[in-house]
Amino acid sequence: MKIQNVVVTGQNKVELQEAELDENLRSNDLLIETEATYISSGTELANYTGVEPKTRLRGQWCSYPWKSGYANVGIVRAASPGVSRAQVGDRVFTYANHASHARYDASSLVVQVPDGMDSTIAAASRMTGVAVTALLVADLQDNPWVAVYGLGMVGNQAAQAFRIRGFRVIGVDPVQKRREIAEQCGVQHTVGGTPEEAHEAIREITRGSMAGVSVDAVGHGAVCAQALKATSDHGQLIILGSPRAPVETNITAFLSDVHLRWISVRGALEWMLPMYPTVGRRPSQYTKQRMIFDWIERGDLQLEPLISHRMKPEQIKQAYDGLRDNPEIYTGVALEWR
Repeated sequence: MKIQNVVVTGQNKVELQEAELDENLRSNDLLIETEATYISSGTELANYTGVEPKTRLRGQWCSYPWKSGYANVGIVRAASPGVSRAQVGDRVFTYANHASHARYDASSLVVQVPDGMDSTIAAASRMTGVAVTALLVADLQDNPWVAVYGLGMVGNQAAQAFRIRGFRVIGVDPVQKRREIAEQCGVQHTVGGTPEEAHEAIREITRGSMAGVSVDAVGHGAVCAQALKATSDHGQLIILGSPRAPVETNITAFLSDVHLRWISVRGALEWMLPMYPTVGRRPSQYTKQRMIFDWIERGDLQLEPLISHRMKPEQIKQAYDGLRDNPEIYTGVALEWR
């Protein structure tokens, strides 16, 4: 079967390639015809631009050439006899690549897309899944202020997630366009300017109490240091973005502040969650995605304002370069395969 898929062939090089897909399904396979996929401007761009050093190491998950994408919504066209999570004709959300068709292992995540939900919106909610992990790892026993640093797709969705749960949220980003979109999505307080100006704005908004929870949604050591300063005593710093770029700093000053003020530093990589619920542990990739779809259906979660471009797969080079070079314009890009 002839298909098309997106392949990052080298640093800042990407192609829509034709490939042959073996239609002989293994014991737990689904054959999915893709309707929409969504580009992760964090992981995908890090690999596309070569910021992630593993792209140039053999045998790594993202080594060049790399089949990109992990946010896919499509129709099940065939299923192995033993598959119970979906059947032919179902519209499903999966972690399949950017491809016109995918042979997908159903032991990975498969979630039914609610009837009537736009496939592009459902695919874009993949980034909400990344963001919601910050909410799941936070210890939220009272009513803290939450400061989210970085209001790109993931940071915006993290800010919305904390807002949906009733917490008081401050979005921090130097880019005015991102702050405007966050406000459009219901984030009441946003601040920008220099790190010093943002810090003083948080102090004013919180009346000096600062943020009980600070979230780095950028994945940068300098942002973590900025967020730590705005975290209240006994508060929590959550590292949501994956740090990749090296940063030279005095780590002793950072650790001393953590130590003296009893700050908890928590990692929030979503892949540490099990794919499906396990005995004694409720949160999982599956329950997380079901919750996100519920938020969308109830109108609590806003995704449309973040999708600046709905593009064809043939425009993948334009999409990646736009996200890299013009993030204020390319705030979010979906590929529509239908």
